[in-house]
Amino acid sequence: MGSLKYIIILLFFSILGLDNSQDYETIAWSPEIKLTWKDFKGEAPSNDRAAATTASGISYQFSTNSIDGEIELDYKVSTFFYPNKSWYQPNLCDSVILSHEQLHFDISELFARKMRSRLASNTFTQNVKSEVKIIYKEILEELEEFQNLYDDQTNFSRDLEQQLIWNNKIEEALKN
Repeated sequence: MGSLKYIIILLFFSILGLDNSQDYETIAWSPEIKLTWKDFKGEAPSNDRAAATTASGISYQFSTNSIDGEIELDYKVSTFFYPNKSWYQPNLCDSVILSHEQLHFDISELFARKMRSRLASNTFTQNVKSEVKIIYKEILEELEEFQNLYDDQTNFSRDLEQQLIWNNKIEEALKN
């Protein structure tokens, strides 16, 4: 009978220290679009030994309707790359490292899909706002663990054999 309306937009950034008060250029994840070094517009820290950093994230928004006490959720979950917060050091980078960075973006999309699935299969109560927030937080924790595992197993792309294994693994997961 009553109608609940919530619109929530949250962003997760794969690197720390981003100021949400600024507007950021974004690239939405798409299977047809692959990152190029031209997309990495941020300035590399002078004291950083890393070759590149990808800033990507998951955002969501939702609204609800309550019909006869049952909560219906309408949501949108998106994956973005943030060019101005992503950087690379040209003297250290090659196509293998670009592939590694693309996979960080692709992994963010996999976890956006996981969040969509969780939202679709969950039953919500009048505490829908906090319930969605809990799901989002859990997804972000899983995403961070998975990103770290990826970097550890590939040694930040230096283990070419593992990098190729991960490339195939993520490519197959994105097909489903």
